[in-house]
Amino acid sequence: MKNELTHKLLKFIDASPTMFHATASCKQRLEEAQFSFLNPSTAWQLQVGGKYYTTMNDSAIIAFCIHSNDVETEGFKIIGTHGDVPGFRIKPHSQMQTENYIKLNTEGYGGPILSTWFDRPLSVAGRVALKSDNLLRPKTVLVDVNKPVLIIPNLAIHMNRDINNGVKINKQKDTLPILSYTNEPVSTNLMLDLLAKTLNVSAEDILDADLYLYPYEKGMRVGLNEEFISASRLDDLSMTYSGLEAILHASSSKGISMFVCYDNEEIGSHTKQGADSPYLIRTMERILLALGKEREALFMALENSFMLSGDVAHLSHPNYMEKSDPTNPVLPGKGPAIKVNANFSYTTDSDTYAVFAGICKAHDIPFQVFVNRSDERGGSTIGPVAASHLGIRSVDIGTPMLAMHSARELMAVDDFVYTVQAMKAFFSL
Repeated sequence: MKNELTHKLLKFIDASPTMFHATASCKQRLEEAQFSFLNPSTAWQLQVGGKYYTTMNDSAIIAFCIHSNDVETEGFKIIGTHGDVPGFRIKPHSQMQTENYIKLNTEGYGGPILSTWFDRPLSVAGRVALKSDNLLRPKTVLVDVNKPVLIIPNLAIHMNRDINNGVKINKQKDTLPILSYTNEPVSTNLMLDLLAKTLNVSAEDILDADLYLYPYEKGMRVGLNEEFISASRLDDLSMTYSGLEAILHASSSKGISMFVCYDNEEIGSHTKQGADSPYLIRTMERILLALGKEREALFMALENSFMLSGDVAHLSHPNYMEKSDPTNPVLPGKGPAIKVNANFSYTTDSDTYAVFAGICKAHDIPFQVFVNRSDERGGSTIGPVAASHLGIRSVDIGTPMLAMHSARELMAVDDFVYTVQAMKAFFSL
């Protein structure tokens, strides 16, 4: 099972270079498992025993299984993750020329470790808006160039003697990727032409695009016994895949099991498809209305609901153990981490900690605890944002990993597998 799960995770990540593609990858798996699509713009017809999914903006997705009609007392069991990753987005009118080099103007998205993007083969993927007969509804299609067309070269050490002493990187100057070079005048938009060729459409039909760079190298297992996973986008596609596996194998007989993968967590979640939106609670209300219930049932169900907020956690780094909390090291092979913060950057409290700990203990799944050093400011998750909208009990958990926000991240195979097992156990309650 371990090898098969890891292979499927790497395949999922490689097929998901952007949040749009991550949503499409989830849709494919759900449809293969006979989940029915619910169009947000039409009335929903639902029934007990049904399996459904719906999307927002092509970049966020909710899937759910209706186990019983007694949702008021049995509630929703929710796993929440996100599908966006830190990196670079290509700006409009991006083509730039310096002497005979052709490069692209980009903008940072989220908080990538900039140095890790240098000297890597990069490709381009995203969503393209095309002309249609309805001015209010352009046709949107996904695109993946799927070949190494860009690179951000380092400055040679001979020209930057301080590079190994730490150098400040300017995103407007230092991280612009090279696309080509030419000794002839350039009169066309090379990226636009590439998109048109990739999609087999006319360049004149392309109105706009959400395009992102991504590392072209594939994910793989590394280590003496292949005990680690090395890949791009483990934050947060490893948790997204774990939640997807859980909803595909949901075995509960109570309430509703629900998986939600949001967009835009890396930039604060303040979008219509982010956790700081009515997307989830509106979907929950529509489900209950489609089951013939009054709005009061929603508030009753929320009181009996629970959420696992799934976002990766930090492993203690063997070269920087002093950066981790002195009494709560997080180590590989010891299972998913429950994330705790006194100022509630994570949703966990003693009540919700006990729930996840109890699930793990009941299924012999190891788990550990992550807290930041008291003098270090940590990150945040979708948990506090979503829970503040829903007003439900929630715990933050994560598969621990090294090099978070690097162009290539690292986690233990065992910890990924334990996380999948814990999420499946949650959806068996």
